[in-house]
Amino acid sequence: MEKKTIGTSKAPAAIGAYSQAVVIGDMIFTAGQIGLEPDTGALAGPGISSQTKQVLQNLEAVLAEAGASFADVVKTTIYIKHLEDFPTVNEIYAQHFTSNFPARSTVQVAGLPLGALVEMDMVAHVTDGRVSF
Repeated sequence: MEKKTIGTSKAPAAIGAYSQAVVIGDMIFTAGQIGLEPDTGALAGPGISSQTKQVLQNLEAVLAEAGASFADVVKTTIYIKHLEDFPTVNEIYAQHFTSNFPARSTVQVAGLPLGALVEMDMVAHVTDGRVSF
């Protein structure tokens, strides 16, 4: 199977030696996204709510570039700096996943790039030929 890297200007450019996502076969693996605004490269505000909303917008853009959507996500990992922010993150996340939920893990971390409060990555599975190349 050929490996294809995915990149879109609708999500922040990678801040290291990685791709926004990789597609292999009918699987899409996103890189972790923090709440950077694509246009400015700055965090989307100092709070967990604004950063979480931006993280999900970034992931939605990366998935769309690969031909997928949140409906195709089978696994999400959430990295959060302060576990007490989890209820807010969960509430915002739940606005994007209303049924047929993906598996999910959430871990508290000591720090995230650029002082972010939350980071997420996703794995999606697309079987109907929508994966774009």
